[in-house]
Amino acid sequence: MIKLFGFSLSNYYNKVKFILLEKGVDFEEVPVRPGAAASEDGKSPLGKVPFIETEHGFLSESQAIADYLEVRFPTPALMPSDPWQAAKVRELITYCDLHVELCARQLYKQAFFGGKLTPEDIERVKAQLTKHIAAFKELARFAPYAAGDTFTQADCAVYVSLPLAAMASKLVIGEDLVAAAGIDWKAYVSLIEQRPAAQKIAADRKADQARSMAAARAEKLVP
Repeated sequence: MIKLFGFSLSNYYNKVKFILLEKGVDFEEVPVRPGAAASEDGKSPLGKVPFIETEHGFLSESQAIADYLEVRFPTPALMPSDPWQAAKVRELITYCDLHVELCARQLYKQAFFGGKLTPEDIERVKAQLTKHIAAFKELARFAPYAAGDTFTQADCAVYVSLPLAAMASKLVIGEDLVAAAGIDWKAYVSLIEQRPAAQKIAADRKADQARSMAAARAEKLVP
């Protein structure tokens, strides 16, 4: 059985979990927070989640895991059989993960964790994120799925990350930059959440969020 290490508040953990659920793979979830997997134990060299354990050993980085799962469990297919179309799906995932989400992540400190960014940093991220969302939109189809008329790995990535960019920009910048770019991400999320796998992802994320908030409140009450 594959073991999936991480936690349900992590969008990249949920990206891999979404793929496993869609493919009907039997797997075990092992709660691990970032940094808990030290490089010397061979599990995740940077201590990042997610990572998985297989009979062959450990594998980290969400897209490397996604590609492994696609080859090992080819049915149902979450990548097109045509090489060009498959490459376009991977291109879209790269734009979502590296150019939109990681850019928006600079806002998370203030949006979700009680930190504070300087006005200069906010303006810098706003300009960068606006540019990156526009580039992502050039590649995305939303017809009705992210890469076209078929559910693919791109949806497993976009569903868990694009709403974070939208919410973070709304909370910190005062404007939902995803919606401002002309992407109706809420309608897209509603479509994806018709899938049982997405419903489980959302429910587990909310439960983990509730536990984290309760733990934070309890910690404040402890002298």
